[in-house]
Amino acid sequence: MVYNPPIAEDALLASPAVVPASAAISERGQALIPGGVNSGQRQIPALGPFVIASASGSTFTDASGRRYDDYHAAFGPQILGHCDPDVDRAVAETSRRIDIAGVGVTDEEVALAEKLVAIVPSYEQVLLTTSGSEATFHAIRLARAVTGRRYLIKFQGCFHGWHDAVAMNVISPADRVGGKDPLSKGMLPEVVDATIVCRFNDVDDVSRALEAHLGDVAAIILEPIPHNIGAVLPDPGFLQALRDLCDRHGALLIFDEVITGFRHGLAGYEAIAGVTPDLATRGKAMANGYPIGALGGRAELMGRFSSKPGGDVFFAGTYNGHPAIAAGALALIDKMEREPVLDHIFELGERARAGLREVCSRLDIPAVVSGFGSVFCVYFLDGPVRSYDDLLRNDVDLYVGYRLESIRKGIFELPLNLKRSHVSFAHTAAQIDRLVGEAERSIRTVLDRRAGHESKER
Repeated sequence: MVYNPPIAEDALLASPAVVPASAAISERGQALIPGGVNSGQRQIPALGPFVIASASGSTFTDASGRRYDDYHAAFGPQILGHCDPDVDRAVAETSRRIDIAGVGVTDEEVALAEKLVAIVPSYEQVLLTTSGSEATFHAIRLARAVTGRRYLIKFQGCFHGWHDAVAMNVISPADRVGGKDPLSKGMLPEVVDATIVCRFNDVDDVSRALEAHLGDVAAIILEPIPHNIGAVLPDPGFLQALRDLCDRHGALLIFDEVITGFRHGLAGYEAIAGVTPDLATRGKAMANGYPIGALGGRAELMGRFSSKPGGDVFFAGTYNGHPAIAAGALALIDKMEREPVLDHIFELGERARAGLREVCSRLDIPAVVSGFGSVFCVYFLDGPVRSYDDLLRNDVDLYVGYRLESIRKGIFELPLNLKRSHVSFAHTAAQIDRLVGEAERSIRTVLDRRAGHESKER
């Protein structure tokens, strides 16, 4: 299961004047929706009843009327900010003309495919899905079909979706690192057993796994930056080494760019690294929050899907390529090509990282401020950070505790261990400076509380 150690009771967020309507909505949800939420990590007990009423630009507002600067961004989709008018307009205008017909193709789907193939180095052909999990599922199935092999290599700390082949070994307790750590009951043991978990940034570990299962590894799948554990950057040469190993052993290299794609560049992190995978997935920021994903790669591989007559790898989905959502993705790409989106969010991301480094230095606490582009996080540990093993030293109480304190001040970073934060095109330098200032005060509060407890115990 996902490992998030409990936080001390006095670190829990006192409900900020939650109106009765908010509590009532939450209670209705608890009665009818398991846990009251529709995705596992949306349930944050420390926040109490937390009902979102509206969102706009760089902020969202809860049902009590309290507005928050949003650095969570729903795990990253809103690269332009919430409810971007250009994307929303494209979706709305297309929706007035067409919905889903479920036969043939629409101009929007073809235009989006043309854009993606023109932009992404590894894409010769592309298929659209409704989520990143679906895209990675199909990538793995395709890899096994074209190679005729059983095993898959993934990395500790990387998350690739909900399906049995990869739903394991993300944020694991120390005693589960090095073994299998499934995220769920009900997963087929034979599917779990067919996935090999390696250490990120450890080429020798990957090489040993390939040799131990010689000729039977279908693919290596990874986030080129494991953002599901914050931001662990690849060592220089690591991604190329994986490319070389795959070529040597006849395995496919799959880049899961559900997070990094678009957010780190329209062409994805593969273009930044200069390493071309065989297959690559997209999702999240692809349509600024509307549900869409993509899987693309070499034509000889993609042609095996059953969307092409004679294809022997099944591919289907009622909502795949929904024209309104495809129009939203096209509007996002157009805006990112016309306006300095990446320049702005990269500048603000570095402003946040630099400010947070100064805060940790001033407070004289061990910390590694990591990130790339618009993504940032503060690990409270002595560095360096090269793999998940290093993150086992993270001070979880401080990591989560300072975020809870900042939420009290209207700064929302998700208060869960190792979760990253994001900047959008709608954020401003003034908001980043406020984030940094509140982070310092919040960290001090947690440290003072800790010191008070220690003195009482003595």
